[in-house]
Amino acid sequence: MPQNETRIARFGVFELDFRAGDLRKNGTKLRLQGQPLQVLVILLERAGEVVTREELREKLWPSDTFVDFDHSLNTAINKVREALGDSASSPRFIETLARRGYRFIAPVQDVRKEAPDASPPKPTTRAPARAPEPPALHPELEIPTPRRSVIRSLFALIQFMYLIFYVVALFRLHAIEVIADSFLPLWAALGLTGVVLITAGVGIPLRCYLISAVGFDYQRLGEKFRRIFAAVLALDELWAVAPFLLIHILGIGGAFAVSAALLYVPFSERSLIRMAYPARTS
Repeated sequence: MPQNETRIARFGVFELDFRAGDLRKNGTKLRLQGQPLQVLVILLERAGEVVTREELREKLWPSDTFVDFDHSLNTAINKVREALGDSASSPRFIETLARRGYRFIAPVQDVRKEAPDASPPKPTTRAPARAPEPPALHPELEIPTPRRSVIRSLFALIQFMYLIFYVVALFRLHAIEVIADSFLPLWAALGLTGVVLITAGVGIPLRCYLISAVGFDYQRLGEKFRRIFAAVLALDELWAVAPFLLIHILGIGGAFAVSAALLYVPFSERSLIRMAYPARTS
């Protein structure tokens, strides 16, 4: 490549300037550098071809370097996927070939242009601005795909919210009994207390599992969550009436409003999981 020529690879809404090492999305520069950036450059240079793990090792880690190669490469690939909003289970850009390597599968437009020099610019006719490309859509939901880290963080926060509900309810179980006795017959109040104990006992390990799964980015979480969604829905809808136990504090209107919002939360959980962990295609 001539010294004053810049090479740019465009794919989807992204473009990578090979000379400057800048990755941009819709013109906005993304933070990707070091080994993850080098991995992306190698995959783009050989788009459509299989790049073996051994080839990546030879190019990125010299033979005299002592490093946990598998962990370092997996970390670099995950950082590239996170920057591109990609997923290993349903890849749009980087495909994993088990025990072989990786392949960049999206169409790549290779653009070469002259880099600006120090001479005064010549007057040119300004070309009309090109309309920005539409953002990449989620393969299932047909909505712009946000960063997976944001989606996973929102899902984890919802799980922490429910976990706090359960723990506080168990610590204040006697107060719940007193409140239930104030407007329910004895048998119903005892039944409500039993429901709180049982559902909190089931909910605590469930939330711990979901928090750890999304924290470690378990790639089959979407499949697992779809299987247990009916149970999660029943549990969450049951706890959506919990604000009515605080009716003396919230009032009837406030308790109704909070309960109405909580009724929608399990469907939000399902949408977040579908965005972060799309269903695997055969």
